[in-house]
Amino acid sequence: MTTLYTMAGTCALAPNIAAAWLDAPIEVRNLERGDHTKPNFLAINPRAQVPAVQFDDGDTLTEAAAILTWLRNTYGATDNAQLKRKEAEALSYMTSEVHAAYGPHFAPQRFADSDDARSDIQAKAYEKLASHYERLMQTLEENGGDWYLGERSLADPYLYVLTRWIDLTPLSIDDYPALKAFRERLEKDEDVLSALERQDMEPLT
Repeated sequence: MTTLYTMAGTCALAPNIAAAWLDAPIEVRNLERGDHTKPNFLAINPRAQVPAVQFDDGDTLTEAAAILTWLRNTYGATDNAQLKRKEAEALSYMTSEVHAAYGPHFAPQRFADSDDARSDIQAKAYEKLASHYERLMQTLEENGGDWYLGERSLADPYLYVLTRWIDLTPLSIDDYPALKAFRERLEKDEDVLSALERQDMEPLT
C-alpha cells in the first residue's frame, strides 16, 4: 500500500488531512522524533524530511506541495480548472515563501553563529511572517472567510498548518481574527481531528 510518512508538528499534517478529505487509500505512518534520521527512513528519503510518500513500486515523492498536487490529480479530480490553478498558486506561495520564512525560527544556527546575530535575524523573520499572515488573512477574507480560495481546496490544510505554527512565534493569532476563526472551524472537522490523532497532535482550540 502507498504510505505517507509524517511526524508530529510538521507540515506533513497538510497531506495527512488532504488524504482524509479525499478518502485516498493511503497508510499514514507517523515517525517518532529522531526516526527521520535513522537508516530505515533515510533509505526512503535521504534528506531526512517529511512528508514523504512511498509507492508500491518503491518510488518516493517528497515535498508537501508536490504530494498535495499528486493527491489532487489522483484522488480529487475536479472540473473547476480555475480552482486547480489557484490551488497550485496558493500552495507554491505557502510552501516556498511563508514556510521558508520560518527558517530563522526553526533553525537559527543555519543563518548566524552568534546569539546576537541570531536574534537580529529572527526579529527580521518575524516581521516578514507578520506581513505574510496579513496577506493570508486578506486573501481568506476576500474569498468569503470560510475557505482560502472561496471553496474547500487542498490549500486549506496547509493554511491550517501555518495557523498552528504562529503559536510558536512571538506573533499572536489574535491579531489575525479571520485566520483564528478558520483554525477553530477546521478543528471541528472530523477528518482534521483524525489526522491530528494519527500524527500524535491535538487541536489548539
